[in-house]
Amino acid sequence: MQDEDGTLIGDYLADLLLEDLLIVELKTAKALALEHEAQVLGYLKSARLEHGLLINFGSPTFEITQIRLDGKK
Repeated sequence: MQDEDGTLIGDYLADLLLEDLLIVELKTAKALALEHEAQVLGYLKSARLEHGLLINFGSPTFEITQIRLDGKK
């Protein structure tokens, strides 16, 4: 993973990368937290992609959150 100026900051692997356009991160947490969204944002920034999905199978109800690098929904 690299930050905006290209500095290597570590190795991180997204769960799914679809068509080199969409990052999908899968969770099995009781509830999604802000750090889960921050993780996806970090993946988007380092991959220079715009769109991500955060999917949680661990909560009582299925949760899916769309995350865009520009902050829009």
